Formats: sequence, C-alpha cells, structure tokens
Amino acid sequence: MRIVELPEILDALDEETALAAVEDGFRRLHRGRVQLAEVAHLNFPDPPGDCHVKGGYIAGDDIFVFKFATSFYRNPELGLSSSNGCMIVVSARTGEPLAMLKDQGVLTDTRTAMAGAIAARAISRTGSKVLGIVGTGIQAKMQGEMIARRLGFETVLIHGRSADKAAVLAGELGGEAVGLADLSARAELIVTTTPSTVPVLTADLVRPGTRIVAVGADTPGKQELETALTAKARLIVDSAVQCAHHGEAGWPIRAGLIAPESLVELGALLESPASFADDEIVVADLTGVAVQDIAIAKTVWERLAR
Repeated sequence: MRIVELPEILDALDEETALAAVEDGFRRLHRGRVQLAEVAHLNFPDPPGDCHVKGGYIAGDDIFVFKFATSFYRNPELGLSSSNGCMIVVSARTGEPLAMLKDQGVLTDTRTAMAGAIAARAISRTGSKVLGIVGTGIQAKMQGEMIARRLGFETVLIHGRSADKAAVLAGELGGEAVGLADLSARAELIVTTTPSTVPVLTADLVRPGTRIVAVGADTPGKQELETALTAKARLIVDSAVQCAHHGEAGWPIRAGLIAPESLVELGALLESPASFADDEIVVADLTGVAVQDIAIAKTVWERLAR
C-alpha cells in the first residue's frame, strides 16, 4: 500500500476537477448509484472532540474509499489543527488497499467547503451580494473564501464567539466582523460552521428570504439552527438518512413538526433545479456524505497513479 503524505496530495489536488467530481457524486447518490457504509461516530467531552468513519462505493468505479476523520476543537490552543485524519483507497476489483492518503483532514475540509459552495449556488437568490459566516474556524475561512470567490459575493460578514478571532478572519477574507443580529439583518446567504450543541441562529433573527448553508451538525447532538427555524424553512439535505439522524433536519422531525418525506436531497435539486419564493427561508443541511470523500480521493488518486 502506498503511503501518500500531504504535500504530494496537495500537488495532485485540482480544485476544478474535484469540485466537478463532488457535484457529480451528489447526483449519483440521488440516482441510487452509491453504496454508503453506516457512519461510525465517537464523541469526546474533555477535551471536546469527535471522530467519524465514512466509506462507500460509486457503481462502476475501480476503487472504493473509507475515510477516518477527527475534530478536536481546542487543538489550536496547542498549535495544532482542529482537523485530522486520512483516507484509504481500495481496489474494487481485488480488495487490495492501494493507498493511504495522509491528508491530515485537508481533503475532508476541502470537500466540505466544496459542498457548501455547491449548495449555496443551488439555493441562493440571483444577485445576492452579502455573505454572512457564523464561526471563526477552518470551515468558516474555507467556506467564506470559496463561496465568495465562486458566487461573486462582494461583502463578507463574520460573527464568532470571540470578537478577536472574528476580526482576524474578517481581515483574512477582506470582510467585516459584526454582531449576530447585524449579520442576520444584512446577509442574504448565511453559512453556519460551528460545532455547537446549542442553537446559534434563532428563528427571530432570520428574516424572510434568507438562505442558509449549515455545515456544523455532522455528529449526533450538534445543532446550530433553532428547531423553530428549521421547522418553517424549506430543507435541502445532502443525505435524507443522515440529516434525519444527526443533522439540523432531525430536530424538527423528532419534534413532529415536519415529515421526513419533506426533505429534498441536494442531488435531486442539482438534477432538477427549483426556484424558491423570494421570501422563502431555505436551509441546506450538510452533514457530510462519504460520496464526497470518494469523489475527492478518486481525483487525487487518479493523478497520483498516472
């Protein structure tokens, strides 16, 4: 088995190719062309962190992929990244492990940002110019940079629990650090990127017509959006099964406020784009699906194997 370190992975990672592959993966998932293993989760209270293992296979591919990822949120205090992990590429012909991509969480972070950009494009109102980012970590920076660059947002607003961290990130993104009420009042698209277990964005803050991409709720117990907010929004999900289980969509479902059948998968929306009313609140609930890992790992491996 080939061991591939991060510098070589980054040399083989092409954003355009990987972004197209991730989007195609969502479409294939909707078409029923993807086998997904059940997600394994571990949660750690002190220091706070979580681990998950995801894996799957896209029909017709020569490889399948399993991904091991961790997030430990106090790591920056130790001078370490909050993300880590690796991806294992396996032959779908022989079962032979072909490579361990020791990406240190970078491929996971990148495919998550790509999914955010894909979802944002699918739900944003035409002509939107003000982007709001809730959070100050890795995903806050990556989502803010990728969505603003690819969708043409002119103003980026940042809110975080730490005003100092928000100011630093605002400086890096060429944006403005603001309070949550101000961000909610001005942003046309809001991206929430926190590991919170208590709702950050509440129904009373969000004005009609706001579009939201929520990427923080990726393990059981996390919740960034108040249940009253998700109950009245149109919900677009990366995976109906995962989002009902441990995403934002699961909270109103368990409360009996919405039916699981009301969820629309992102792949379905990409296949058949829909228009939303100007005053409709639309939430893209992104828990992270193994098809994203397969897609980005495959693009890297194909370039490495040439």
